[in-house]
Amino acid sequence: MVVVGGGQAGLAVSHELTGLGVEHVVLERRRVGQTWRDRWDSFCFVTPNWTRSLPGMPYSGAEPEGFDHRDEIVRYLEGYARSFQAPVREGVAVTALAAARGGGFHMVTSDGDLVASQVVVATGAYQKPHRPPVAGAFPPGLEVIDAEGYRNPDQLGAGGVLVVGSGQTGCQLAEDLHLAGRDVFLACGRAPWGPRRVEGRDLVTWLSETDWFEMSLPSAAARLVANVTFTGRDGGHDLNYRVLQSMGVRLCGHLVGVEGGVARFAGDLANSVAFGDERYADMRRVLSEQVERAPELPDPPPFKADAPSDVKLGGLAAAIFTSGFRPDYARWVRLPVFDEAGFPLAPDGVCEAVPGLYFVGVHFLRKRKSSLMWGVGEDASIVARHVAAHAGVTGREGRRPARSRP
Repeated sequence: MVVVGGGQAGLAVSHELTGLGVEHVVLERRRVGQTWRDRWDSFCFVTPNWTRSLPGMPYSGAEPEGFDHRDEIVRYLEGYARSFQAPVREGVAVTALAAARGGGFHMVTSDGDLVASQVVVATGAYQKPHRPPVAGAFPPGLEVIDAEGYRNPDQLGAGGVLVVGSGQTGCQLAEDLHLAGRDVFLACGRAPWGPRRVEGRDLVTWLSETDWFEMSLPSAAARLVANVTFTGRDGGHDLNYRVLQSMGVRLCGHLVGVEGGVARFAGDLANSVAFGDERYADMRRVLSEQVERAPELPDPPPFKADAPSDVKLGGLAAAIFTSGFRPDYARWVRLPVFDEAGFPLAPDGVCEAVPGLYFVGVHFLRKRKSSLMWGVGEDASIVARHVAAHAGVTGREGRRPARSRP
């Protein structure tokens, strides 16, 4: 059987399959942990290091509440793959997956065609960068890139930068550019926020004591809501609209149009901030109801929505779109297993309509933490047991793979 994707989800599935004695291969189009490799140069883990935990290899470092750099995350994943000799074939891209005549699946890859009895799709939660239609209206002389194309401020020409999208990535890139001395305009949307640390502990650590990360999908739209805006850079700190505004980043409403060399913005900045405050109130409520000695979370500071309605593009070097990602499965998975938004119809990761097809690493696949490194193992274990049962493998069930240090 075949696992498509050599990131945290695919490796977690491989670990569990190895433990159950299921022969398989992991196909990775580039290198193990490629999504993490593609992050910008200053990127640090956004959740505390203790959440860098996959099946069989929990975090064992000296800074569980710290935030390791991108390169440390990649080394962890490389070491994880070595620890159980994951059968990964790097540099093999899967370009099409369809039903095979006589059963199973036919796969078109960059290394030739394959036939597999079962397939686990684990190509990551971050797939196709989303650009709203207005992105096509920027003048040809202005560099326009997606977040995954950004590495550092030095790659851009001289001038200011417009960052479109203010979730976790947008806020972090706005800070990165501002610290490099750039004039930064941030086109804001709706994103939750929270304090990085409360009473000496990370907010994520506090929330892990509640059912916050255990929640199932409340609505289809929840899959597209931005993550909580804070950062792991420089040891971790608050990073939200108020913090960025105090730094000198110019906050704008959401981008509505580009014409005559001018970018125009909606007058909805105050509403976007209010949305984030409401989500913060949700977290406060969960903590107060479910933690016996709940921390005292501060009230949101006052906010003045002093936002420009337009920005002249002549003084800008680039526009960077960080307006989220959308699923891209249907482009190459030629099977009727997706909803209207393109997400797989796979309760518990199992496609009931197409036996033998599975998904792992999807946002809210089972829980809020399904796409996170410390949550994907639960889903991987469930899927691996289904794979083993489907294949009739019982002889080594329960046996764990050998483990060595990375």
